[in-house]
Amino acid sequence: MGKKALCVGINEFKNYPGAALKGCVNDAQDMSSILQELIGFAREDITILTDAAATKANIMNNLHAIVDEAKAGKHNYLVFSFSSHGTQVPDLSGDEEDAADEAFCPYDLNQAGDAWDPNFIISDDELHDLFITLPENVLLEVFLDTCHSGSGLKAIDFLLTRRPRYLPPPSLQAFKQVEGRSSRGLARKFIQQPRFHHILWAGCRADQTSADALIGDSWHGAFTYYFCKEMLACNNQLSRKEIIDKVRENLVEGDYTQTPQLECEATIRNEPVA
Repeated sequence: MGKKALCVGINEFKNYPGAALKGCVNDAQDMSSILQELIGFAREDITILTDAAATKANIMNNLHAIVDEAKAGKHNYLVFSFSSHGTQVPDLSGDEEDAADEAFCPYDLNQAGDAWDPNFIISDDELHDLFITLPENVLLEVFLDTCHSGSGLKAIDFLLTRRPRYLPPPSLQAFKQVEGRSSRGLARKFIQQPRFHHILWAGCRADQTSADALIGDSWHGAFTYYFCKEMLACNNQLSRKEIIDKVRENLVEGDYTQTPQLECEATIRNEPVA
């Protein structure tokens, strides 16, 4: 069976030009290159969506398509990488009153009244509800180089060569709805026991921010840059655990404040990326 990937990178936001990032499109292209050079993807196996093409509808339609193809037996390995701003919304499913949901910003991000418009933002609930329908023989690997919370912002995150990939809720009222609420954690959304075929790589902890950073002479997500660097250096001969450890070491050496996370079953942690 085959492989399929969707790599998304969004630097520009239609309705929020002041929120522009610089490294997300490079992330999508870098991930596509890694998949082709090291993991056996053909170029036609990969869809890249950047900026104006990366609307919520286009992202979700592409995800639904590859999930449907996997359910039809056409693919047994899916990759979804997403580089953009993260944000927070009140718990949309209503199952935990003291929780906030993670959400991800597409190109056409917009608000309805005081809050983010659900038609133009991607919630972790939506991704969970889609990915949980995958057959158990399909391996799903998700890479999120976004911020999960504004609470991790530090002075170093505002250097001229770095910008946090986080947008706060769009109004004071919307902020108050998530203020003080803890995230249930993306791992709970994507890693469904005993469904060990879901793997989550996150650029930072739930209380941290991921950096959009000038590294050398070009902009990248710090997590994605060092992930790709270490994958190339080892020619994908190291385990996922060894890769995440090396990425964390790189980030500490670079004075980044984020700690990337790898969430999956222990056996898969000790295997190379598929």
